[in-house]
Amino acid sequence: MGILSWIIFGLIAGILAKWIMPGTNGGGIIVTSILGIVGAVVGGWVSAFFGFGTVDGFNFGSFVVAIIGALIVLFIYGKIKGK
Repeated sequence: MGILSWIIFGLIAGILAKWIMPGTNGGGIIVTSILGIVGAVVGGWVSAFFGFGTVDGFNFGSFVVAIIGALIVLFIYGKIKGK
């Protein structure tokens, strides 16, 4: 259930991250969704690494971590793309 929840969280988090941090980052909905999934995984890893607790299931804390991770990945993607 953990992987499935991160994929679903990632899709939603990617869309919300793009809405929170708009810009000229191209890619459309598919790239944004993929970045959101990657961001959710990164957010979960960073949260566990820094000791903020484990990320498990569908809850508000996990969703916030997924959005923060998606924002980080979207920011890095924008810097790599040069926009």
